[in-house]
Amino acid sequence: MKKFFTLVFCILGMVQNASSQKYSNDNFPDGSEITPWFKDYTKLELKKLGKQYKITDHGVGTDSTKIQTVAIQKVIDKAAAKGGGVIVIPKGVFLSGALFFKPKTKLYVSEGGVLKGSDNIADFPIMASRMEGQNLDYFPALVNAYGVDNFSISGKGTINGNGKKYWDAFWERRKENPKCTNLEVSRPRLVFVWNSNNVQFQDVKLINSGFWTNHFYKCNNVKLLDLYIFSPHVKDKAPSTDAIDVDICTNVLIKGCFMSVNDDAVALKGGKGPYADQDPNNGANKNIIIEDCNFGFCHSALTNGSEAIHNRNVIMRNCKIDGASRLLWLKMRPDTPQRYEYIRVEDIKGEAKTGLAVFAWKQFFDLKGRPDIPLSYGDNVTMKNIELKCDTFYGVENDRNVRLSNFTFENLNIESVKTNIDKSLINGVTFKNVYVNKELVE
Repeated sequence: MKKFFTLVFCILGMVQNASSQKYSNDNFPDGSEITPWFKDYTKLELKKLGKQYKITDHGVGTDSTKIQTVAIQKVIDKAAAKGGGVIVIPKGVFLSGALFFKPKTKLYVSEGGVLKGSDNIADFPIMASRMEGQNLDYFPALVNAYGVDNFSISGKGTINGNGKKYWDAFWERRKENPKCTNLEVSRPRLVFVWNSNNVQFQDVKLINSGFWTNHFYKCNNVKLLDLYIFSPHVKDKAPSTDAIDVDICTNVLIKGCFMSVNDDAVALKGGKGPYADQDPNNGANKNIIIEDCNFGFCHSALTNGSEAIHNRNVIMRNCKIDGASRLLWLKMRPDTPQRYEYIRVEDIKGEAKTGLAVFAWKQFFDLKGRPDIPLSYGDNVTMKNIELKCDTFYGVENDRNVRLSNFTFENLNIESVKTNIDKSLINGVTFKNVYVNKELVE
């Protein structure tokens, strides 16, 4: 397994270095400047992260079958009490329930080291949290950082959610009740970061989460560099294991990552419900860049929603798609006012079942007595420089509650089983040098 992961990272590194592009006139879709922060890919160095607290030097045993939540948490608390430092997971497997990082503490997982989540939900005590566009009491993640500016996870080790027991419980519940919600089965996320600024994750492997893999809520300046994010979708199907959920964040860079999960890869969240735009717990995602990434199986490479009210200035570029169900998905909830605007997807190669998907997302929606259906908008969306093989390229639904405008398709070479393109569904749509099955779209 170690040789496999090493090979994967070597291949990804070569691909990324070979294919990474520099963009002239590099602005966000609304014309605002992409600041130098987005172009600084400097990796964190262990020696510069502060005093090192190797957990086995501070009372944590090496028995990989023993739950060591309390002992590991004591190391985190000790570091915080002494002014901060980096918690080091050495080589070996360390089993734990929910851990809570404190201000000025960081996490480093050494190569060959594994922080493994407990498969007993009792090791994740319910507390104030955020899930699926709502603030509620819920289970924390394996790794939690609440109000921890400069929090980081680095190293070439693994954080393993050990999710199979949770997945099996979910599918068993679905057999009993096909309409059960995602929250009906008790499952922890892998990483949850709340109200934290200047966050950086790099190089680690984040696998087999019980629920969402990485969830960032109300954070600013988040960099995710060269991560390997995986959950299975064939024999053991890992439900709702989104790779990265961005929930009301500003300035997010996702670069050089590999993502293959049994749900959405990058999902932009922010709130749901008929009056979600009036709830102070909800808000917009702004200035999001996803570049130089490789996507394996996923429900969508880039998803807006479904629990989202406003996404603005989103760029996905220079990525490879291999087996995604959708490339770009605008999930339109009939119970939530939504605005997805200034989105650009460019320099993409690969295969997906659907290129652009825009349709009503009716799973678990609830108008809660609101007499009218709130309108949703998709505006200023650009797809350019794309080579894609798919079943359906233009998966746009006619929805009277959705207003689509100012879409641009440019320099596209598409192979598609279904070729129908209804331009009337978008107000102000431009096709420039777009070929579908080698035929120019007029």
